[in-house]
Amino acid sequence: MKLGMIGLGRMGANMAQRLLRGGHHVVGLDPKPEARSALEQQGGESAESLQALVAKLPTPRLLWLMVPAGDVTDATLTNLLPLLGAGDTLIDGGNSNYHDTLRRAEMAAEQGIDYLDCGTSGGIWGLAEGYSLMIGGGEAAVERLRPVFETLAPGKERGWGRVGPAGAGHFCKMVHNGIEYGLMQAYAEGFSILRHKEAFDFDLVQVADIWREGSVVRSWLLDLCSDALQKNPQMIGIAPYVADSGEGRWTVAEAIELNVPAPVITLALLQRLRSRDAESYADRLLAALRNEFGGHAIKKE
Repeated sequence: MKLGMIGLGRMGANMAQRLLRGGHHVVGLDPKPEARSALEQQGGESAESLQALVAKLPTPRLLWLMVPAGDVTDATLTNLLPLLGAGDTLIDGGNSNYHDTLRRAEMAAEQGIDYLDCGTSGGIWGLAEGYSLMIGGGEAAVERLRPVFETLAPGKERGWGRVGPAGAGHFCKMVHNGIEYGLMQAYAEGFSILRHKEAFDFDLVQVADIWREGSVVRSWLLDLCSDALQKNPQMIGIAPYVADSGEGRWTVAEAIELNVPAPVITLALLQRLRSRDAESYADRLLAALRNEFGGHAIKKE
């Protein structure tokens, strides 16, 4: 199957490479010449513009978007949709907000274009391990593209599936990422407790490796935790600043909207926000308040 890949960043490039290895023909578009050149070296084609990309694809066309969520995706679609026609298919594999996906799917449908939202998990390991694909959109379109999804997934019948209509794939991936926040926070806190129990002098790599086999807390995230601890057990040179892609925020907002309590995911998000406040005016005020009501000492800078 021949398809266009728009966006050859690290994840997009890895997905393109996995597709090429699976016997598909990929035509890639990226603003960086080196990204296009790398795809060509792996056996794919490249294009320097949306017009050139569309011209190289047989009808009905299949295009996979791996561009940043938000304005970049909108701008890409604004320029791309006029070049496409009825029967073509667009797949958004980025972390788009599902509200945006519903709007975009409606725009595409007006032109007879199938719009699939594919929540994609696997990160930099997806090339070797396969990607978890949570797909929203029409059943017929998903089934028609089964060979593509089977190639990208960990197995033909594993790690992928249509989870519902348009928007469902990105909603599912949003919740997936919210859960990820909570899991990572729990691992980080647990290993921090172990590290601070100096009397036992725990070998954190050893503990992680013990937990990886047979334990109820074993997981791929724990495997990655073990790798990180082996490389840098003291976390030297790493600032205690944790970014977020926005999906944790969306998950918490949906939980509130649906009256679903989600304290673990919410607190994990708040901890990430807390990590960025190096000055912490709130903590300064707390120290001042303790001094005001109890005369407690204030630690000076």
